Amino acid sequence: MDFAHYIGGEWVADTEITTNTSPANRDDVIGTYARGGAARVDEAVSAAKDALSGWAAASPQIRHDVLERAGALIVERKDELGRLLAREEGKTIAEATGETIRAAQVFKFFAGEALRNTGDAVASVRPGIDVMIEREPVGIVGLITPWNFPIAIPAWKLAPALAFGNTVVMKPAELTPGCAWELAKILDEAGCPAGVFNLVMGPGSKVGARIVEHEDIAAVSFTGSVATGRQVAIDCATRGKKVQLEMGGKNPMVVVDDADLDVAVGASLNGAFFSTGQRCTASSRLIVTAGIYDAFLDRLTAAAADLVVGDPLDAKTQIGPVVDQSQLDQNLGYLALAAEEGCDVRGGGLGNGNGFFMHPAIFAGASNQMRVSREEIFGPMASVIRVADYDEALAVANDTEFGLSSGICTTSLKLASHFRRHANAGMVMVNLPTAGVDYHVPFGGRKGSSYGPREQGSYAREFYTTVKTSYIAP
Repeated sequence: MDFAHYIGGEWVADTEITTNTSPANRDDVIGTYARGGAARVDEAVSAAKDALSGWAAASPQIRHDVLERAGALIVERKDELGRLLAREEGKTIAEATGETIRAAQVFKFFAGEALRNTGDAVASVRPGIDVMIEREPVGIVGLITPWNFPIAIPAWKLAPALAFGNTVVMKPAELTPGCAWELAKILDEAGCPAGVFNLVMGPGSKVGARIVEHEDIAAVSFTGSVATGRQVAIDCATRGKKVQLEMGGKNPMVVVDDADLDVAVGASLNGAFFSTGQRCTASSRLIVTAGIYDAFLDRLTAAAADLVVGDPLDAKTQIGPVVDQSQLDQNLGYLALAAEEGCDVRGGGLGNGNGFFMHPAIFAGASNQMRVSREEIFGPMASVIRVADYDEALAVANDTEFGLSSGICTTSLKLASHFRRHANAGMVMVNLPTAGVDYHVPFGGRKGSSYGPREQGSYAREFYTTVKTSYIAP
């Protein structure tokens, strides 16, 4: 089946296409998707510009109703959408369905936020003058989304953009356009006015670049690699655009001597290997104090070896494929590098089938200075680093250019409280995996992980609105 761009409320075909195949079975063709370039972005921006004034001025109830209906339609189709997500990205069917439900929850949350876009009324320092502080839409927003959460991340960018009266041009990842296309279809069915939301598919070098440089796009929200994100920031700053970036992570999970071993192994297993390790919040550095190190490593090794790797549509599967051949080759390169750097590499073999399968890998005996402990790998691999005590564990946890999520497993309230205050990360998890967040609270990090206002929850208002201060004399 052929899938077209969605521009100005119409489905627009293109002369070039991308064939979307499953990473679990390279013979499974999901469909052929339009592959656009700068000219399609220009058309989409023109449509968004025409629709902006009407959508910005629309009653909050109208915006609420569109988002609420979209959320309801996603729930109705959760099984169908979950299966699509599992096929095109490789998540297990349970994870894929869960991500789909999360997208629906995001739309429903921001349907409510459309009605809660409050301002302030304050007294002026000058007698007889009133001051009103209001939030207005930024304008046309460009959204550039990644392949690893192909429905949740588009949802958590798109829903607040629409809730606060902006119009949107979105470019999904070229590897996973299917879920974004289904979102366009759902918004169309939900009654989103023509031009308010526009979907342009294609390569980042053409579609993404034009979104960033287009003079009528007022703000850009990007999730992707560090190198690309930094260039997006430079290009947006040069043009005076508002920018929001979510990039990489090298997230630590600290396990101290007093930890509950079952909790620590479970949280580390989930954080490091579920979703095939392809999430920026993955626990890729497991920092373990000496007293529990050997027991933890043995238990983790055994648990990782027992994980079922295979077809993501099989309910028994716990680890699906990596997303494509390039990612698999990169992972295998890091496996070889870990051995060269002196790690005891446990696991990491290739799986069976006509897909990009690999088993989880543990880099035992790693140090925090090794490349495998400093560079984001984005695969089912984790360094296990031995430290003397909690103080060293905290120092090692913070010794990274990233600062997205940081975790600790401990039964000590004192240590948990200290870690929460001193971990240099945007999110802290205590006795929980570093991956896994709620939709109604802010998401984001520090240092090289994030730039600009937070995503999700009421904090999303900071990026998707601009402040106007009015002075009124009678």
